[in-house]
Amino acid sequence: MENQFYNAFDQESLEPDPPRDASAVPREPDYRNAFEINRDRIIHTSAFRRLQSKTQVFLSGEYDFYRTRLTHSIEVSQIGRSICTALRRRSPHLGPEFYIDADLVEAACLAHDIGHPPFGHAGERTLHRLMKPWGGFEGNAQTLRMLTRTIFSGSGRGMNPCRAFLDATLKYKTLFGELTDPENHFLYDSQHVYLDWALGGQDFPAELTPGKSRDLAKSIECQIMDWADDTAYSLNDIADGYNAGFLTLEALERWAASRTLDDTESRVMEKLLGSIRNQRLEVMLRARIGDFINACTLVPDVNFMTGWTRRYAWRLEVTDEARKEAALYKKMALHLVFRSRQLQQLEHKSDNILTQLMNALLERYVTGRPGSGFRLLRESEEAALEKETDEAARARLVCDAVARMTDGAATRLYRRLFDAEFRSITDLG
Repeated sequence: MENQFYNAFDQESLEPDPPRDASAVPREPDYRNAFEINRDRIIHTSAFRRLQSKTQVFLSGEYDFYRTRLTHSIEVSQIGRSICTALRRRSPHLGPEFYIDADLVEAACLAHDIGHPPFGHAGERTLHRLMKPWGGFEGNAQTLRMLTRTIFSGSGRGMNPCRAFLDATLKYKTLFGELTDPENHFLYDSQHVYLDWALGGQDFPAELTPGKSRDLAKSIECQIMDWADDTAYSLNDIADGYNAGFLTLEALERWAASRTLDDTESRVMEKLLGSIRNQRLEVMLRARIGDFINACTLVPDVNFMTGWTRRYAWRLEVTDEARKEAALYKKMALHLVFRSRQLQQLEHKSDNILTQLMNALLERYVTGRPGSGFRLLRESEEAALEKETDEAARARLVCDAVARMTDGAATRLYRRLFDAEFRSITDLG
């Protein structure tokens, strides 16, 4: 039975498929729909595989049980699919021929972090600081750039996403130049063409001003991906922080005592501390994933896009209790893990590595004398740089090269360029 939730507008690809060679062997019709094709393309990219060696909270490879960007993305995709299943079974608005496609949501969840650079959010802040003269850096904007321009790095091509998939990844819909010195949550100015295409050329209404107001305009699939992401990292950062020894019973008790908690937060804190005392923290947190999924309901909505697609005709409503609980876990992780002396030291090191790498590469390929000097990047990356004469475009290509690196690749290149004791020429990572 065909799913009536989606129409041709949703399934249209960014670019037309190239014409088939008349002499080629005829191909069987694809057994997959557009959403399944987009999901499969993400999974079979080197960009997705590289997430296994990119920091989520702790540096990749530190221990084998901490989450990386890859395991986090897989967990987000499972939660996203489960939300779709729960809504399809429970919501009176959905049915056997009218439902939110779980493959589409899974594709968005798997792709949501592929634009993030090495060393987690610390790396993102460093690249943004260094790229401000040329339009900044933002992990979600970089995801859009990869999907549309660079995910197949050897050929410099995007993956030709369909509209519903591309839109499902667009958490932010404000351009860098529309904000005053933004630190995050923007798209690159040159990406206005993809934002315009995703929305079918529809202008934002006047009340959706640049910034948080406009970013509320999300398709239902993007809303599900966003809550799945919140669920995964708010709960799993607590688990990883506990296993790493940061979120001890004593530390959490001191933290709770130093704050004014309302009734909901106090109940959450009491349950969390009780699970630690009984050595059942991970069991409790796994159960909370199911509770966060069950906290979702589907509510009809009307906005500037509902005349074009049903993807904007619904709002994901999450109970206040679940959102407040997730926010409390994020605060705990921020104060006790991310702001800890140990992680701040690692972030300082990460900032130093990326700063020196970017400055060397920018001087070599952008601000110095392009076309002369040492070869510091891969052949395909240098070939792309040689084709560009615009300074901002060249800086963006340099940033692409660094953002693409894993934690280990960035560290090895740094050592090769700056560590006099590092003499390996056979390690080509």
